[in-house]
Amino acid sequence: MQLLYFAWVRERIGTGGETLDPPAGVATVAALLDWLATLSPGHAAALADRGAIRVAVDEVFVGPDAGLGTAREVAIFPPVTGG
Repeated sequence: MQLLYFAWVRERIGTGGETLDPPAGVATVAALLDWLATLSPGHAAALADRGAIRVAVDEVFVGPDAGLGTAREVAIFPPVTGG
């Protein structure tokens, strides 16, 4: 699975993306975020406030309960505002 990180999420993790194979039990976005937070202190810091995180699975915005299924790409980023 290709993971993409943007803005301060990328800065805290230290990379704009990585390719990882989550464990078999990781079936939802929430479970993926929980698992990612265990990978490093940077991942934990970036994912500590789940209310400040947005996720897109295969370019579709989803909530924490969304299933990952056969997702190829997951993008993780802070909320976007504009003016």
